[in-house]
Amino acid sequence: MVWVIVASHYPSYVLPQPWDVWREAIRWFSDGSIWGQLQASLLEEFTGFLTAVLLALILGVSAGLSDRVREFLTPLNSLFMAIPPIAWAPLMLLIFGLGFVSIVVVIVIAALFPMCLAIQEGIRGIRGGEVRAARTLGARPFQLLLHVYLPSSLPFITAALRIGFSQAWRALVAAEMLGASQGIGWMVAMGGQTGNSSQVLLGICLIGLIAWLMENLVFRRIEQRYQRWRAQ
Repeated sequence: MVWVIVASHYPSYVLPQPWDVWREAIRWFSDGSIWGQLQASLLEEFTGFLTAVLLALILGVSAGLSDRVREFLTPLNSLFMAIPPIAWAPLMLLIFGLGFVSIVVVIVIAALFPMCLAIQEGIRGIRGGEVRAARTLGARPFQLLLHVYLPSSLPFITAALRIGFSQAWRALVAAEMLGASQGIGWMVAMGGQTGNSSQVLLGICLIGLIAWLMENLVFRRIEQRYQRWRAQ
């Protein structure tokens, strides 16, 4: 209702009505062109995000267990987290060219360091008594990692995944707007350049919908399973 009232005070090419965006969605879905944009964005997002998750687990656990690794990574975390990820996009475009690789690298940079820091703090926060008890029972380093460190730090890992995905998703959209020939970010950018505000708002709605689905279908379910496991 608020959207309808506000949009009624502007021309449709500035702020379209909801039904204008709906008609635009029907056009994109009916000719199938939307699927190529979604496929491109999701492939880039999950390639970059999963790569960042793997690296963050390795580096975060290592930094949580080793003071030397933590001292080495701390300035890098501070440096990379202080720089907006999109600032790397022009450099990546020069190095890797337009398209998939440059966007994935930007996503990895955006997601890696916040996740690494969260996982590191989760590992460091584990009580020493749990570790000593496991060692007394003969647990080896890998068993400690698998049965003590990772399960106990799972809330931090889940929080890290949430943070990392949101950072990666923002970086993806921004990078596609600058240096892609397809994807949701490209779709928004092209809508802006051609004056098609319905296309812009459709892209924004899709961006928000995918983020909402990830939160409710993935991250919240991970939390619920963890809570049931802890209760047992």
